[in-house]
Amino acid sequence: MQLQEIVTAVMERHPGIVRSEFRGQTRIVVPRASALELLRELKEQFGFDLLVDLTCVDYLNYRDAVDRFGLVYLLANTQNGQRLTVRVMLSESALDLPSVVSLWPGADWMEREVYDMFGVVFHGHPDLRRILLPDAFTGFPLRKDYPLQGRGERHNFPVITRGEA
Repeated sequence: MQLQEIVTAVMERHPGIVRSEFRGQTRIVVPRASALELLRELKEQFGFDLLVDLTCVDYLNYRDAVDRFGLVYLLANTQNGQRLTVRVMLSESALDLPSVVSLWPGADWMEREVYDMFGVVFHGHPDLRRILLPDAFTGFPLRKDYPLQGRGERHNFPVITRGEA
């Protein structure tokens, strides 16, 4: 089945999906409420067996942005090489989504990174905790409103001195 046929079939089953294309790449924006069901369908029925990447974009002060965050799933079908970008928009007041670790075990560390850097909570994640920053760190450094010098979080951590070279 061609990628455009897959996207059309998914759009018929899940109202509210917006499709776009740019430089030969197909993207869909999926409503938050149907994200997990749609991702499961893409894997189980249409063969998108590889989660290439999972990341987040902060649209703070972005022209015409309604929701602040965009969660981005980059999917691939390893049998035929098809690729699809799935975006789920999240507002700052509802910054949570079901985990996809049950679908793609490799999402484990990706979801932890998005949680650590942006503060998105993934319900049902087997071990949702910080992966890059200390547990005591309270900020989310990849948010656009996070100051370049931080908010003083680093000053609470002990200084590690290195031996002379």
